[in-house]
Amino acid sequence: MTGIALPVALLAIGLSAGVLVGTSIGVVPFYKTLPADEYVRAHAFAAGRYDPFQPACLVVTVIADVLVAVAAPTVGGRVLAGVSALLAASVVTVSVTRNVPVNRWLRSLDPDRLPADFAERDPRRYWTKWNQVRTALAVLALLGNVVTTGVLL
Repeated sequence: MTGIALPVALLAIGLSAGVLVGTSIGVVPFYKTLPADEYVRAHAFAAGRYDPFQPACLVVTVIADVLVAVAAPTVGGRVLAGVSALLAASVVTVSVTRNVPVNRWLRSLDPDRLPADFAERDPRRYWTKWNQVRTALAVLALLGNVVTTGVLL
């Protein structure tokens, strides 16, 4: 079981962490340079592409890590896989509770008719902070899976 589940977990969290790191170092700084209407347009464009992909990778990671945590032949492998599963689940939790509500609100806006108080409600700083949190958690989950692989080899 671990011979299949662990590579799947590594692939899924590697893709997810890579997307989040790429967003943190490329997309977020770009968003900060845009006027509000262009930001709303750019965010809608990107969110519609990342949203279906990112959650699927994270759910696959959690499931695969749980399978490894149950089936690993060593206590160290089970513990590391369990921690990796919790870290990946934490990324999901931050996404659902912090980033997804912002994404939904932004998708509801017409970039050509932004609310008069958009400048006060501009979510870029808030969204960026939580994106950094979930990026760190995803990278830690990836590191956990790499260490798990080393322990189980």
